[in-house]
This record gives sequence, C-alpha cells and structure tokens, in this order.
Amino acid sequence: MLAKKTSKNQVTLPKKALQDIPDTEYFDVTTKDGALILRPVTVVEPGSRLAAVRRKIAALGIQPKDLDRAIAWARARRGSRR
Repeated sequence: MLAKKTSKNQVTLPKKALQDIPDTEYFDVTTKDGALILRPVTVVEPGSRLAAVRRKIAALGIQPKDLDRAIAWARARRGSRR
C-alpha cells in the first residue's frame, strides 16, 4: 500500500490498512528506526472511568465497611513481611 504526504504534512491512510481497527478516530504516533508507528487511542470524557468503577463497585455490592476491612487487612500483611 502506498500513501502520499501532502504539502500540509497530512497523510491519508489506505482503507484496507484500517479495516481491522474500525471506529478509531485518534492515533498515538511514534517513530522507531525511521518508521512511523500508529496505535489506536480511545478518547473518553473526563471522569467517565471513575464513574464506571463506581458503577461496578455498586453492582458488586461493595460497601465502605468492606473497603475499610480490606485496607486494614492489606496494612496488617504489609507489616508482617518486614
């Protein structure tokens, strides 16, 4: 496949090259040994990951007291390894 860089430094990627990664609008671009490497990036709204974690915690039925017990357990184990 061949792609041409325009006078504005833009490159149109061939449709066939992108068929395995549909619905991707953004790419992380790096270079290595003179080659361009494009990695698909998913852009999410700020706070949406935290909201997803909170929904999962609620769905699992985890309560604040459960977190307190887990923290106490982890701190006790950490102290016993010294």
